[in-house]
Amino acid sequence: MDRHPTDHPAIVAVCRTRALQPRTASSRHLSGIDKGGVDAVVVTPTGVEGDEVRDVEHPGGIDKAVYAYADEDAAWWAAELGEDIWPGRFGENLRTRGVDLVGAVIGERWRIGADVLVEVSEPRVPCAPFQHHMGDRPGWVKRFADVGRTGTYLRVLAGGPVAPGDAVEVLSRPAHGVTIGRWFTANDPADAKALLDAESDDWQVPAALRGYIVHVLARAGAGTT
Repeated sequence: MDRHPTDHPAIVAVCRTRALQPRTASSRHLSGIDKGGVDAVVVTPTGVEGDEVRDVEHPGGIDKAVYAYADEDAAWWAAELGEDIWPGRFGENLRTRGVDLVGAVIGERWRIGADVLVEVSEPRVPCAPFQHHMGDRPGWVKRFADVGRTGTYLRVLAGGPVAPGDAVEVLSRPAHGVTIGRWFTANDPADAKALLDAESDDWQVPAALRGYIVHVLARAGAGTT
């Protein structure tokens, strides 16, 4: 599907798995990273209906139910690589425009369209299936990570239909201020502590992110209490 024109923060494309492919050149396990645009999707707390997520530890699970990537960052990569980065090319479910995903604060909440409520959970960490999907370009995982245009995983708090053209509205933004981009590039112990200190009855650090936080604090000689 073509990108939907918009002059406000919005979804410009929605994507689902087109075909399963091997996770790596030598793997017998399959990945659903090969995605393409469709007319509409239904998002749920466990992911996008009809999508294929074979590895729920890395690109799936409740805290990584939906992956969003910015059209602006895709355009940057298109210029860098000299090829089209069409919606779904990076394995995303939602292609946004006018939404600063790298600058999104971990834990901030968005309304998408009329019904869907999501929470920014953690940055995408590039992996071997992503490198294979991109044609096994030498050093692709490191290159993608070094650039820092990671996109973000979303937790789905209230599911429903999403289609191109749906508005994205930021409803709340945590005071801790730790953004997707800052956490991914810096892994600052002060930010790790700020995330833990921000936990409440209403918000908990995502499980996978907590593992990174523990590692960052241990490396700095600090504890998690």
